[in-house]
Amino acid sequence: MIRRFRRIGALGACTVAAVALGTAAPAGAHDQGDGFEFTLYAKEVPVPGASESAPAPEVGDIFAFADDLYKTKGGEKVGRDGTVCAVVRTSGDQSDANCIGTFVLNGGPGGQLTAQALTTFDITNEQPAAFDAAITGGTGDFANAHGYIRVTPDGDYERMEFHITTR
Repeated sequence: MIRRFRRIGALGACTVAAVALGTAAPAGAHDQGDGFEFTLYAKEVPVPGASESAPAPEVGDIFAFADDLYKTKGGEKVGRDGTVCAVVRTSGDQSDANCIGTFVLNGGPGGQLTAQALTTFDITNEQPAAFDAAITGGTGDFANAHGYIRVTPDGDYERMEFHITTR
């Protein structure tokens, strides 16, 4: 059964994202010879018809969400993301969700990245904890990519620090 429920702040911690960058690398991006490091800021795109209140998630619930991505908070929009998560465990006010996303980057650097995370969240906490998502592969400039994305709540945004190795 697929159930729609509002992505409260704690569910936002599951962001793993699909990114599309403009023609320039993100602010602060630098090539490390065999990899890249850069930071983006994600802000959720509202889902039409999404409920402001919903029952607690149950095992088997699936949710998807999208963000717009910026070089700086409120700055230049450099892309978008999309993520699908499945609730795999619940216990009291805590749930685990397995989330998977694909990052599409255009310009310099260019190609695709995939990432995945099993994230525990407290459904009563509007301010989720930071977490790491594993980079599981890539194409183009990101062929053979691995590394991680550190996702940290930052007000109305999520700060996403990309640490990518390509060798």
